[in-house]
Amino acid sequence: MAKKDILLAIEKKREELIRIVRVSGLNSPPAIKHSQELDHLLNVYNEFPTQTTETTSS
Repeated sequence: MAKKDILLAIEKKREELIRIVRVSGLNSPPAIKHSQELDHLLNVYNEFPTQTTETTSS
């Protein structure tokens, strides 16, 4: 999965979570499930290496 795809999935999951919380409440089982799925996506995203390159002076 590309970094761009993960960002899109994160945004979609975040929108779903907001909708579910409005309907079911923050502590409802569906809200907790979606929150955990969002956490997983954020962890996957954070595991991607950064695009910047470090330069060292010799």
